[in-house]
Amino acid sequence: MSLQLTPESQQQAIASIERYFREHMDEPIGNVAAGGLLKFFLQEIAPVAYNQGVADAQERLQQRVAEIDIEVHHAPFTYWPQPTRTRR
Repeated sequence: MSLQLTPESQQQAIASIERYFREHMDEPIGNVAAGGLLKFFLQEIAPVAYNQGVADAQERLQQRVAEIDIEVHHAPFTYWPQPTRTRR
């Protein structure tokens, strides 16, 4: 499964790759080559980050579900006041 970007995000990503190559590499990269590199990263590497994000979200949701009883618990039988005990 290849992750898909919106056309606008894809254009911004390609421009970012081109800028990175201009500023950090000995050779600039063209628009077509940057698009190919982006496609490679989306198919090969992006699923790792995606899967990690899903695992992180799942872990957080499981923590929240485990704590739900604390957050939504209501004591039963609270209509009648509890008698106060007096010490003798």
